[in-house]
Amino acid sequence: MTARHHLFTGQADALSDDAFDEDGFLVEGDSDEAAPSALYDGDQLEREERAALRRVAGLSTELEDISEVEYRQLRLERVVLASVWSEGTLLEAENSMRELAALAETAGAEVLEGVMQRRQKPDTATYLGKGKAEELREIVIAEGADTVICDSELAPSQRRALEDVVKVKVIDRTALILDIFAQHAKSREGKAQVELAQLQYLLPRLRGWGESMSRQAGGQAAGGQGMGSRGPGETKIELDRRRINTRVAKLKRDIAGMKTHRDTKRGSRRANAIPSVAIAGYTNAGKSSILNRLTGAGVLVQNQLFATLDPTVRRSETPDGREFTFTDTVGFVRQLPHQLVEAFRSTLEEVAESDLLLHVVDGSHPDPEGQISAVRAVLADVDATDVKEVIVVNKADIADTEVIDRLLRQEKHVIVVSARTGEGMDALRALIADELPQPDISVDVLVPYDRGDLVSRLHEEGEVLASEHVGEGTHVTARVNADLAAELTAYRA
Repeated sequence: MTARHHLFTGQADALSDDAFDEDGFLVEGDSDEAAPSALYDGDQLEREERAALRRVAGLSTELEDISEVEYRQLRLERVVLASVWSEGTLLEAENSMRELAALAETAGAEVLEGVMQRRQKPDTATYLGKGKAEELREIVIAEGADTVICDSELAPSQRRALEDVVKVKVIDRTALILDIFAQHAKSREGKAQVELAQLQYLLPRLRGWGESMSRQAGGQAAGGQGMGSRGPGETKIELDRRRINTRVAKLKRDIAGMKTHRDTKRGSRRANAIPSVAIAGYTNAGKSSILNRLTGAGVLVQNQLFATLDPTVRRSETPDGREFTFTDTVGFVRQLPHQLVEAFRSTLEEVAESDLLLHVVDGSHPDPEGQISAVRAVLADVDATDVKEVIVVNKADIADTEVIDRLLRQEKHVIVVSARTGEGMDALRALIADELPQPDISVDVLVPYDRGDLVSRLHEEGEVLASEHVGEGTHVTARVNADLAAELTAYRA
């Protein structure tokens, strides 16, 4: 596919060559000095920016040198991405578009082109505005696309109006993420959570087709009661809404039952005084890779967004022998649909109930601070802000040293690792051992030889300071938790 170097259409020709850098991007900061003061209209956008539909370079994933037979086997959707840049910097807007392109590829689509419009807020009717929607239609025809993906959640009326203009299927960021979750969910709980989120998203977006949607007669017309008793009855769209609401209620009951099972397992770990470490972070930051490095869990690792959805719990131990659990949670993303947050609430509660949170950040990402903010916003929704947090900057082998230095200065508790090379993993293990709760009750006991189970628990759950075998039993000095200390009361030396 021929590379596209121009980033503006429409009024872009009115700008001088000095307004663009060597890559074709609009240079920010100098425009006020270069332009006459008469063109400045306060805090509003410049006319050229309002009229421009910006092309985002480097997004195309169009396949090359592929035969028609191979293409028919792949059956990829050919998509054009569209975005409205209304706040933040140009770099942030383009990073969001590149993330949308990665999401589309993960869902199995082929990205042909990406366009961005600069305006103060999305158009309430057609998202891009009617004129730019017409330009988008021309791009869709020229590229041979069959789908348009918008980098925001569209209102039902916006999606319908934009579809009427571009004449192809239009979906938004939320629908795309839900589709990826539906493809990757494997467990019964994960599938139920994703289906619930999809139905809640679909419910306000059901679409009727006029009188053909009426499916039954009302009143007593079917009984031959004659004039004055006929009515439209329950329309098809009303029937669909009722069925969806019934299914949503059932899924909520099922997920509540699964939550009880999860709470029981969590309570069992609590009863045995087993601390827990939760691994959370942005999707594709390397959470599963770190878990595999620390425990040999064998969790699927792919360079793909949302490769793993179902949480994994693995038992491990500190260098001094104390047992604890690792929990790998679902990855987060900017503008994570609130339906998914609600549906996965029981899973995300594993983070809120943990003793330590390893917040994994991709050190090679262009905007790691944005990833941290997005993750913390979701954690705040599930009341997990009180958990002790350690920022784990992953991919140190390919990360920019300036980015790492910036994160080390900005965050309080930071450790830099590389799951691929193993760099920093020993330091991470030592940090986990230091941050986990320590047994804090000192005991000096003489345990009879027929209570070897208590001696075993002392070594597993406590910190043994001294141990000696005497005639009456095992004399142990240790620090233990409150539950074990209560059981050892009868054996105090």
